Amino acid sequence: MSSGYVMHINLNSCSGCHACSVSCKAEHRAPLGNFRHRVQVIEQGMFPHTSRSFVPTLCQHCEEAPCLEACGVQAIQRTAEGIVRIDSAACIGSGTCVEACPYGAIYLDPITNQADKCDFCIDRLEVGEQPACVSTCPTDAISFGREIEEGYRQWEPEATRPRVWYQGLTPELQRQLGKVNGSKEDA
Repeated sequence: MSSGYVMHINLNSCSGCHACSVSCKAEHRAPLGNFRHRVQVIEQGMFPHTSRSFVPTLCQHCEEAPCLEACGVQAIQRTAEGIVRIDSAACIGSGTCVEACPYGAIYLDPITNQADKCDFCIDRLEVGEQPACVSTCPTDAISFGREIEEGYRQWEPEATRPRVWYQGLTPELQRQLGKVNGSKEDA
């Protein structure tokens, strides 16, 4: 993995409070029904042996980003820090990036008709602040930096080499998460 930013999400610490998705929505004013950051609720097992997991999901800022390749007008670019971002001035709203993302992390804004997604709060990073989701997580389940921490793994329905790493992401949980997000892995 090249140098740059990575995000760590510890599923063992996530309480499912949605503070991350709420702060992201407030920070970026995502339209009703659209999210840059969501908390998926995954239920497993059969009664009486059930469990519930909370999995924060967002753009994975892939090193092999299918959205970047799918964009016919080069509106999606990767920064030197590894952040995959959308240039709203260049986006024509074709939706090819939405279809190409195996993580379901991109949406078309119904007001601007432009693609939108997590950009690791690049505007906050530029002034020395952490992404909104990191700074509001009450359990410190989300962290952000440049080092890959031991015990974390990538959510990888395809060979995209994501920059978001999860602790506690079991193969079964990953399979269920793929079903929720409609990943191509389960198609």
